Amino acid sequence: MFRFATPEYFYLLLVLPLWVALYLYAVRRRRRALDRFGLRTTLRELMPEASPRRIRNKFILFVVAWGLIVVALARPQFGSKLKEETRRGIEIMLAVDVSNSMLAQDFEPNRLERTKYAIGRLTEQLTEDRIGLIVFAGDAYMQLPITSDYVIARSFANSISPDMVSRQGTAIGAAINLAMNSFSSGSEGSRVLILISDGENHEDDALAAAAAAAAQGIKIYTIGIGTPEGAPISIGGEFIKDEQGNMVVSKLDEKTLQQIAVSTGGSYIRATNRSLGLNEIVKQINEVEKKELKTKVFEDFDEQFRGLLWAALGLLLIEGAMLTRKNRILARFSVFKSSDHDLR
Repeated sequence: MFRFATPEYFYLLLVLPLWVALYLYAVRRRRRALDRFGLRTTLRELMPEASPRRIRNKFILFVVAWGLIVVALARPQFGSKLKEETRRGIEIMLAVDVSNSMLAQDFEPNRLERTKYAIGRLTEQLTEDRIGLIVFAGDAYMQLPITSDYVIARSFANSISPDMVSRQGTAIGAAINLAMNSFSSGSEGSRVLILISDGENHEDDALAAAAAAAAQGIKIYTIGIGTPEGAPISIGGEFIKDEQGNMVVSKLDEKTLQQIAVSTGGSYIRATNRSLGLNEIVKQINEVEKKELKTKVFEDFDEQFRGLLWAALGLLLIEGAMLTRKNRILARFSVFKSSDHDLR
């Protein structure tokens, strides 16, 4: 496929008719001025070094070079290519709890919506880091593999909901295990997992999973969202009740989240309605020694303007070196051989 990325630059070609008109006008005035002095055959003998054709050739070279520059500015592209970029940054995997308990309304409007908003703000701060997204409840699932496309990451974060995981629960250990296997190969020392949950782990041994992550050099930063007092869980406008008919209250379990963070060299932050804690964590991970991250970037179109610019430069160099008058010494090396029989 072929296209011009910036076709608006073709408007610069509109100056060419004006230049041609001015050139023809100048040539016509020159002829009239010479005709007033005498016959052209006589004038050729009086002005043997005059070379109107050289002036014309210089003008043609300039016009062609200008056209090539304009086409290059329009950025012709075709084909495709895969290139490798090297950045200095950290790989950040976000693991977000999407269990029903995250619908508790001790945060405005609820815990999950507050988390989604904070992730969106986080993606606006990142520059060279790469980010991925895991959702978990009774099971853990990869929502977005590690990427440097923050727009896509923000879009995926906005779409997360409890409906993504069919089995309810809070399998923090499963989320950690999935994250360990989802970082890029060769990124040791630059991997960070940010775990956002109310901490009510019901499914597995999260501390054992954290110990395995620490053994691989993965730091886990945890954010506890919720309040120790807890709040009822509302789904579809109705509050969840247990088998005895009592309203279920989801409370923040900080102990598990604190132990996970400490065991991996990370840190724990309790979220508030003013700040979820992601800003504070980003400041901390920016202090970690950043490693070179190599990533494959697919470009839909391959740029082709460089060759045009080189050709234009070559023509301009020839045009600048070309004399407007004949030189007896350099005549034998003339690029444009001509007899210049007239003074046209």
